[in-house]
Parts: sequence; C-alpha cells; structure tokens
Amino acid sequence: MVAVTTSSFAYANDELVKMQENPKNWVMQLGDYSSTRYSKLDEINKSNVGNLQVAWTFSTGVLRGHEGGPLVIGDIMYVHTPFPNKVFALDLNDNGRIIWKYEPKQDPDVIPVMCCDTVNRGVAYGNGMIFLHQADTTLVALDAKTGEVKWKVQNGDASKGETGTSAPMVAGDKVLVGISGGEFGIQGHMTAYNIADGSMAWRAYTSGPDDKIMLDPEKTTYLGKPVGKDSSLKTWEGDQWKLGGGATWGWLSYDPELNLVYYGSGNPGTWNPTQRPGDNRWSMTIFARDLDTGMAKWVYQMTPHDEWDYDGVNEMMLVDMDVDGKTHKALVHPDRNGFAYTLDRETGELLVAKKYDPAVNWATEVVMDPSSDQYGRPQVVSDYSTDQNGPDVNTQGVCPAALGTKDQQPSSYSPKTGLFYIPTNHVCMDYEPFQVSYTAGQPYVGATLSMFPAPNSHGGLGNFIAWDASKGEIKWSIPEPFSVWSGALATAGDVVFYGTLEGYLKAVDAETGKELYRFKTPSGIIGNVTSYEHDGKQYIAVYSGIGGWAGIGLAAGLTEGTEGLGAVGAYRSLSSYTNLGGQLTVFALPD
Repeated sequence: MVAVTTSSFAYANDELVKMQENPKNWVMQLGDYSSTRYSKLDEINKSNVGNLQVAWTFSTGVLRGHEGGPLVIGDIMYVHTPFPNKVFALDLNDNGRIIWKYEPKQDPDVIPVMCCDTVNRGVAYGNGMIFLHQADTTLVALDAKTGEVKWKVQNGDASKGETGTSAPMVAGDKVLVGISGGEFGIQGHMTAYNIADGSMAWRAYTSGPDDKIMLDPEKTTYLGKPVGKDSSLKTWEGDQWKLGGGATWGWLSYDPELNLVYYGSGNPGTWNPTQRPGDNRWSMTIFARDLDTGMAKWVYQMTPHDEWDYDGVNEMMLVDMDVDGKTHKALVHPDRNGFAYTLDRETGELLVAKKYDPAVNWATEVVMDPSSDQYGRPQVVSDYSTDQNGPDVNTQGVCPAALGTKDQQPSSYSPKTGLFYIPTNHVCMDYEPFQVSYTAGQPYVGATLSMFPAPNSHGGLGNFIAWDASKGEIKWSIPEPFSVWSGALATAGDVVFYGTLEGYLKAVDAETGKELYRFKTPSGIIGNVTSYEHDGKQYIAVYSGIGGWAGIGLAAGLTEGTEGLGAVGAYRSLSSYTNLGGQLTVFALPD
C-alpha cells in the first residue's frame, strides 16, 4: 500500500508538470508552476486579434469582486465565484452545460472580517480533484468529475479574523494554502496538506520562534548569510510577534527541479509602526521553502519595519535569464512597495531592485553593495516615513499608496520578447497612524488613509507596463484612468491581454504596447485573462465583476472617502463607468 500511495502522488506531480506544458489546458491560476501566465497558443495574433468576437458568456449569479480566473482541464471548465464561493463545472462539448455545482454553506459573519471585499482568487486542480479555499478558511477537495466532497479541513479561525481568499497550489503530494487577515492581528502561516486525506504535512508561520517559522539558524540564509538564532523574535518587542500579521494571501510558485516553493508574506500588525519597533521579521518577506519538509532555504525581507502596508505577497515569476552577463535561475517579483526585484531563486542572491513606477518616493533606492551594512535595504525618505513623523501626524504625498504600485493582480512574461507585462496602480496617499488596541476578531489597523492619483503625471490611477527585469527598466507604459487590477496574459501570437476597472478587455502589441483591440464587458474587470483551446480553436476568457480593494466602494456600497482602507475616495468616479456584475465572457475569432 505504501508503494502504491507514493507512486500515485509522484504521478500527481508528474501529471501537473506535463499538463502545464499543454497550452490547450489552463491548469493553474497563473498558467504554470513558474507563474508566467504565458500561452503558447498563437491562432489569435496581432494581425487578427482585432477581429475577436464574444463566443459565449456565463453568469455566475454572484455580485462583488471576481478575482482569479477559470481553469480548463480537457473538455471541462471550472468557474468559481466570490462569497459564497460557488464552483461550477461546465461542459465545453455541450454549450457550457453545468455538469455540477458546489455551493458551500458558510456563516455570513465571515464577510465583515474580509478586509478588501469578498473575493476569491481561484480553485486548483490535482490528482482528479478541484481544491477550493473558502472564505471561512475551509479547504475542500471536490471530485473533478462529480463535484463530490472528498475531504475538507479547517485552515484557520474566522472568529479571530482569519479568512480564505487565496488560490491553493498543488505540488507533489501536497496542497499548499496561505491565510488572509493581516488587518486583524493574526499570525500568518503557509500550510501544506496531504492530497490523500487533507491531513497536515507542515505549517510554517511568518513570525515567532525558529521552529514555528521552520527556519534553520545555520542553513537558512538571508542575502547569502545564515539568519542566525531567533532571527524573528529579536526584531519584535515582547510578544508583539503573536499579533504580527504577515498574512500569506498571495500567489505561490514552484520549481520542480529545485523542489522549492516560493511565496511572500504581508504587512506586520498594526499599521501604526510606532507600536511595533524593529524590522518585524519575517513580514514583507519572500520565502523559498523545501516542498517536502517546509524548511526555508532562504528568505529576503523587502520592506523591513513596514510603515505603509506594502504587503509582499505578489507573484514570483520563475524565469532563467542573464543578468550582468551571467545566467541565473531567476525569480522576478514586482512588489507592492514599488520596487521590482530580480533574485537568484536557488541562492536568494539579490540581482536587481529598481522602481517600476517613477512616482515611487518613499525610498530613494535599495542598496546593492554587499559590503554595506544597508545591503538589500530600501533607503527611506524621512518626509514619507510614517514612523519618523509619528502617530496622529498625517504624512502626506506618499507614493505608492497602501494598495501598492501593484496589488495581487498577476503579471505575465513572454519568452519571445523577454519582457514582463505588469498591471500597475499609479496612486499616492496621505497616511495618519494612531494608537490601537487588539481585540480578537476586530480590525487591528491603526491608521487613516486617503488616496489620489500620482501628482504631476497623466491624471489617471494606473499604467500597464512592459518591464525588462534583467536591467530594471520600463520599456513602454500605457496610461489608464483607473488602476489595472486585472491579471495579464502574454501569448505566442505576440499579443498581451489585460482588463480594466471600467470593464474593457484590451489587447496590445507585445513589442510596442500599441492597442489592437478592446471590448467592454458588463462590469469592471479584476479577474485574470486566460486562454485555452477546444476543438482546435483558441479562446480568451475573463471574469468581469467589479470589486476588490480598488472597487470596494461600489461592491460594498461605501461612500466616505477614507472608507475601504482609504480606497473609496480615489475610485469614486468608477460608478460613472461600470456597475456590479458577475460574468464570464469568452472570446474567439469568427469561424
């Protein structure tokens, strides 16, 4: 039995490695283990993309923000929704007929503790099952053919502010899933569950004692040096680490050859930095962990002692590239803090750290000199330091705003151009921290924010850019009136797709950024564009359904400018361009 079980789940890993190579499928939320969101399909290309038409649509029956995207496994498409987190299996051979529907029964009391809308970033597939991380933190395994519940497990405690918004990832014999709730004083963690029965294989916390974080003081490295004993505890005052935040609600990547899993941690609690002196490790950190054991091989903290809510949870794109004449197994990460990082994913060596929005002003640079005691650290500008200015002082004109130069909306990469295509926010803020006390299940924020377009610029709230990660340079930039909150898709047809908050699906030339196509869907797009092939025909699919942090005012009916953690005022005019909705729209070339 042991031999059979081991073989079965080794196959599960091999199955996904093989399936991600088949562009007919869209088998993972970010397209592949490398999180490149690249489609090898080229029927739709820059010479004919202007002829795209709507092929079919599907209403999810749910309003609020639709993040993530559908999966396509063979002849079945799997569609998910925000709370109540329905999952539909649609038959692509029969006009999208609903094969099965799963609708969990969840306590609606979880809704008020979901910080930035009731979003869910998608389901995962592996070993004949669909995995859903529900808002109430239940991880459920569904039979991919029937929708039958195979097992379920509780990943957190919603009464303490822990919620589930992230997409799981299947790798080897495990399902990995993080936790949301950084604004509620939770202690973030990443957990691996065994596919077979949902039992816990390992859980690694963001902060605390070494054994809980799963760090080896001598073998785990930070910029090439051992982290040392109590590397987290030494950077918190007293037991503040127990309310340390460091939520893990973003995306995961995996390198099968190195057997390393990559993900980032979020903001430390509270948003008032004067209440938590120190670097607050390991919040705002990239982790590289061994899939089998959970032990961290290396870590890199991007924003020590965060003062602005610059969560480090954005995607980690794994691409081999040359940097300064040397080939690296690289990891590219455009962070919330406005710097895009290129690291060696095997060693954690820092290769590039450059601003990918010229408006970024809270720091001048990241020090790249290994001999400096500031190596790898951003150089904070005093005028924009909410810690140095102190509580009850309104620090004005900080760029980017708390929602970052980009939030969770994933980038894409084209091996044909060697460029990364990044959806960005072009937003700044005023930030006033205040003293806050902790009560379990209540917001533990401690700051009032207002947001606005970056000054002395094009007047809009977003750009869509092409980025050279080996040099740290913007190759071209498309200004947008609102943040680009949709995940991008690059294709072998030399076309890059993205969606806008007004609801447009746009297609642009991968080399130049020239717009080639646009179509306005029924609601704002915060979902991720995907592509698949069925019956020899290429399709483009995207959710529309306004919401998420940028669209929280519309989604939740908020009106005060500082509500929605500061976003409502900046995006107030969205209501003139779109409305609530919940729809999948699928595009194809005419027959």
